[in-house]
Amino acid sequence: MADVKLEDGIIRIKELDIQDAKAAKVLAEYPEARWAEITRRALKIGLGYLQGGAQD
Repeated sequence: MADVKLEDGIIRIKELDIQDAKAAKVLAEYPEARWAEITRRALKIGLGYLQGGAQD
């Protein structure tokens, strides 16, 4: 399980492993130097999509 913390509006994630061959294939198409930026954007988009779902 990943260590996820919220600190002053910042999401901090340690020890996060994502087992998703399709996502890994997409990420591999980009230079490794951009992986952190792309992953951050994907997480932001995904959490934005889930917004309001906590009440369900």
